[in-house]
Amino acid sequence: MSEATTQTLLASALNGDRSSLARLLSHVERDCSMETEIRAGLASTETESVVIGVTGPPGAGKSSLISALLPYTTKSFDRTAVLAVDPSSPFSGGALLGDRVRMQNHGLGDRVLI
Repeated sequence: MSEATTQTLLASALNGDRSSLARLLSHVERDCSMETEIRAGLASTETESVVIGVTGPPGAGKSSLISALLPYTTKSFDRTAVLAVDPSSPFSGGALLGDRVRMQNHGLGDRVLI
């Protein structure tokens, strides 16, 4: 992906465009070297973020915990994103459908991306 395209997607993602954010994440997933370029683009912004990691074995309640936290994050921050990944999934290598189903009522607003 060209630097101009990356910068355009980054600007759109920072303005709340979900499809641009999804495309950036997909590009990084396919080509980890793009992370450096994207981080450089983010360094020039004044956007402050908080990262919370939730891990645990299957069935431990990670999605339920995240779902319970989302109402609080939406009160405290302009936007919230949840990146749910299940590296043990034999089908997609990504987030299981159950994660999205349990959290979908929060993802319907324009301030939450799951």
